[in-house]
Amino acid sequence: MAIPDITALRQAFRPRDIAVAFALLTRLPLPHFHFPTEPHRPPARSAWAYPLVGIVLALIAGAVGVALTRMGATPPLVAAFVLLTLVMLSGAMHEDGLADCADGFWGGWTREKRLKIMKDSVIGTYGVVALVLSLLLRWYLISELITDEALIWALVVASCASRAAIVWVMDSLPTARRDGLSDRTGRPGELATAVAVLIGVVVIVLAPDYSAWRLALLALLAALVVRQIAKRKIGGQTGDVLGATQQVTEIALLTGCQMMAYGWQAIP
Repeated sequence: MAIPDITALRQAFRPRDIAVAFALLTRLPLPHFHFPTEPHRPPARSAWAYPLVGIVLALIAGAVGVALTRMGATPPLVAAFVLLTLVMLSGAMHEDGLADCADGFWGGWTREKRLKIMKDSVIGTYGVVALVLSLLLRWYLISELITDEALIWALVVASCASRAAIVWVMDSLPTARRDGLSDRTGRPGELATAVAVLIGVVVIVLAPDYSAWRLALLALLAALVVRQIAKRKIGGQTGDVLGATQQVTEIALLTGCQMMAYGWQAIP
């Protein structure tokens, strides 16, 4: 077995990748980092750090939930503020992707028409329905998890693994639009994708009181469904598809965590 090239690994995984990932996926007031331009290394190579971003966002939102709970707020109210925190921290970019995909995938009859609708900033009926259902589902699930005193780990698992799913879809599908954000970002590559997925799996395995294989299976199925729909509808992925992947996978994982509180884990 060949010994890994340490220099190659250092080139593949750099501390700056974490800063790039946070700058792309969050609206946190980070200090400005000046990085030299590297034409040979697309920004997507930093995608291995996307799950780390998810962990940090989950911990911040979870801290808000814990603080409000200790102040005596009811679970539904706490869940609303936890969800609001997650949306604000990410700039609602994933919600925007879900809405655009819903409008484009089911509002157009051809690939070109679907891509045109997805690029339009106007939200349609399908997008509104998708957003409302997504927010309601996450609010309900978070509220139930607060009641079960299982909020923090559920948020960490869902937020981290759903962003690992983004990387997998980004690498496994070609870009569908040549002038979009996803095309400019590039492809993460097999190594970055493997590390992102590994981080997501490790977090799932470390989560106490949860069936790791069930959660991993849920994440895979959710991401696979979005991937296959995108492949069929537009022949690849865009930034909107990646946002939809994150939303659907997060909902699937929160659902799994909530179901396990009611005995699903006891099923062989």
